[in-house]
Amino acid sequence: MTSSFDPARVQASTFCLPPGNWATVLDCLCERFKAIGREQWLDRFARGRVLDAQGQPLAVDHGYRRGLRVHYFREVPEEKPIPVQEHILFQDEHLVVADKPHFLPVTPSGEYVEQTLLRRLIRRLDNPHLVPLHRIDRHTAGLVLFSANPESRGLYQRLFPERRIDKGYQAIAAALPEREFPLVHRSRLEHGEPFFRMHEVPGAANSETHAQVLERKGEWWRYGLSPVTGKTHQLRVHMAALGAPIRHDPFYPHLSDDQDDHGQPLKLLAHTLRFDDPLGAGERRFQSRIVLDW
Repeated sequence: MTSSFDPARVQASTFCLPPGNWATVLDCLCERFKAIGREQWLDRFARGRVLDAQGQPLAVDHGYRRGLRVHYFREVPEEKPIPVQEHILFQDEHLVVADKPHFLPVTPSGEYVEQTLLRRLIRRLDNPHLVPLHRIDRHTAGLVLFSANPESRGLYQRLFPERRIDKGYQAIAAALPEREFPLVHRSRLEHGEPFFRMHEVPGAANSETHAQVLERKGEWWRYGLSPVTGKTHQLRVHMAALGAPIRHDPFYPHLSDDQDDHGQPLKLLAHTLRFDDPLGAGERRFQSRIVLDW
């Protein structure tokens, strides 16, 4: 089968060659990325998947030069399909809003490259300029906002650090009849062990979540969560700290052996996004079409 790979349609990783005494770019890459074998690098060069700053394929014997910018494309051999389907809720010249299903990563990482929301949308919309303006966890479902135009990207990117965008989540978690709602939870979050888990530690708070109860159904309640800050796994850690871990959470409060049980998705949904459009289009409101069942 003929490969349909088109460098213009996928996003490459960029590596700036560091100081060293290598003879070729190949030698440098093999030394710096030891998890990738030399035979794999040779194969990538042969298929034109290692490029210079102008997007031209590099020869396998291209000489090393400090500071040379090299673009390469991450690959995962025999990447497994993820049997879920994303949906586009809105698109124009500047923005794309997608509803991400549970278990689909937003961007390439680890064992996922092509099976990510970003790569799927790039292929579907034939737009290599798509860039996510924020992230949600692989286990979380719901809204993800993408920039579709490099010329306006900076205006939309600033919405997040300047806290000019309201993000609303829903979660199903254990009932907390002993607590008064709405409530505000603040704490200091830092990376723990394993590296991908966060935990609360003493010190000045660097995270804040507002929580309210939307619906009560026996031992499970539906919560509305509004993160003021955007720390990794913030809502999941905060709910566990309150005594109500989000249902089917494979990370908190305990690490599960099965993190990909499609029959028990994490009951966390990025439900709404609201902001004033920086290009003057007025207030934008988006709502996920995904419904968290009990």
